Formats: sequence, C-alpha cells, structure tokens
Amino acid sequence: MKKKIIYELKGLYRDDFRVTGYEFGSGEKSVCIVGTMRGNEVQQLYCCSQLVKKFKQLEEEGRIAEGHKILIIPSCNPYSMNIQKRFWPIDNTDINRMFPGYNLGETTQRIADGVFKEIMDYQYGIQFTSFYMPGEFIPHIRMMDWGYSTVENAMKFEMPYVVIRKVRPYDTATLNFNWQVWDTQAFSLYTTKTTTIDPKSAGQSVLCVMKFLSSLGIVKYQSGSRIKQSEVVVDTDMVSVQTAKSGIFESLVKVGEYVEEGTPLANIIHPYEGTIMETLYAPVDGRVFFMHTDPLTYANTAVFKLIANA
Repeated sequence: MKKKIIYELKGLYRDDFRVTGYEFGSGEKSVCIVGTMRGNEVQQLYCCSQLVKKFKQLEEEGRIAEGHKILIIPSCNPYSMNIQKRFWPIDNTDINRMFPGYNLGETTQRIADGVFKEIMDYQYGIQFTSFYMPGEFIPHIRMMDWGYSTVENAMKFEMPYVVIRKVRPYDTATLNFNWQVWDTQAFSLYTTKTTTIDPKSAGQSVLCVMKFLSSLGIVKYQSGSRIKQSEVVVDTDMVSVQTAKSGIFESLVKVGEYVEEGTPLANIIHPYEGTIMETLYAPVDGRVFFMHTDPLTYANTAVFKLIANA
C-alpha cells in the first residue's frame, strides 16, 4: 500500500486541505474508487475505509493481479467532513458539480481539477455517492445512459438493481459524466444510508466491488455463489409519490418492501396540532426503492420512488 497526497491547498488559519489516496498494486491504471464529495456522506467514507483495509490484505497476500493499479480516495472534501456540512463551507458549492474543474477558478473548481487530473486515466471508475434528496435506497449500481459504461459490466457487481439514469444538463459537471468523456467506464454505487453508518449495506458494497474486480481478473477473490441476475431499471420509469402538504413525515413502510396498490405509505402530520393532514398511498403494485427519511417534509416533494411490479 502506498499513501499519497492527490491534491493539496495551503490553509491560512487551519491545517492544509489535503485529498489523500491509497494505491495498491502496480502497472496500468485499472480501477479508481472515490468516496465522499460531500461532508455528510459518512457511510460512503466508511465503505471506502473498509475497502482500504481489504485491499491492504489482498496486496499482502499477493491477490492483486500483476500489472494492475488500484487507487482509493476515501474523501475529496475533508474540510466539510470535519464540520459535517454537506457542501463547501465557504460558499456552499458542490464539488461534484465542478468537474472536470478549472485550476484558476473557484476553490471547488480547483479541487475538482486537481483530483480529476490524477484519476482521469483509469479504465474503471467507481464512486460512492449520495442522492440530492435525503433518504434511503435499495443498494444499487447507477450508470448514465449515453456514455462509455456498459450494462454488462454494471451487472458484474451483482447488486440487486442496475439503474440507468437519463442524463440531465446538470449531470455534465459530475465526476461520473466526465470520467466517461475521458473513456473511463464509470459507475455510481449507492448504499442504504448516507449520514449514518450501516455496516450491513457497507459490507454488501465491499463484497460487490470485490465481485466486480474478480470478474475482470484484477483481484483473486472467491465470493461464493452468484445471486440472481441484477434487474435493470430506467430511472424515468420509476413511479414517484409526492406530498401535497408540508409537515412531520411518518413512514408506514420500509425500503425494499413490496406494496400493493392502495397500501398506505406515510402520514403527513400537522406539526402543531398532531392531526393527520394527508395519507400517501401506493399508486401501483411495486417495491419501495427510495424513501424520504428526514422527519420533516415540504409540499410537492417526491418522498417515495417505486419500481412498478418489482
């Protein structure tokens, strides 16, 4: 294992800003794994820390194939992690909306530029990321529909679902999109949690990364029997359930649960009077793929996403 500084900014009033990476193996740039871009992505940081520990073991045991280099960057935003603020503390910008970066631009643009120059040449890229809305997911692999990545490789993770995301204009400034512009097969890995640690889904994610790399011949890892083939879902085909009222959010189901049409999903409770202002019902038969988890919600907010007839 080789520990290296990927990018560094001199600090005026506190310690220098450093993005740290861990290299394993040697040879061609095969796989880069990136963790937190945002300061509240605790689960994503934890997943990468477990991968660093695992790859250190694999390297010591000679189970990384010759001619392959693996780079893990647990966090690209340690400043925000230190104060648990989701975006950059000074101007509230999102590093994952600044790629490929600009070395003469704003601070987050410079960080994106410095990091991307180090990771743009890898054959495969895996990003542990979080959704723009607070909530829980069924663990899955997500990929964009236009680029260099393939569904066949996404299915090698053996996650329950592979979600194909329709590219939107703001996606063009993300790491995943720009990786593919520079011919890297890029995949986003979503676990159940974001702001808290879930060891079970973290362990599942580590195992899925091992399965992916083993299938490519990059590591030697026996993962046991294969699960059933991943189900491929297009994100625009999911059924959203929105609120009409603002209030306290009381969920009545769990992520991953199968519900029938008409099943009560959640209550929206009046924050002062305690009365139920609205009950949300499943519009179709399907599986709960995403669920809002904050205790409060606004009106006209998508608080559930269902995979119809899953």
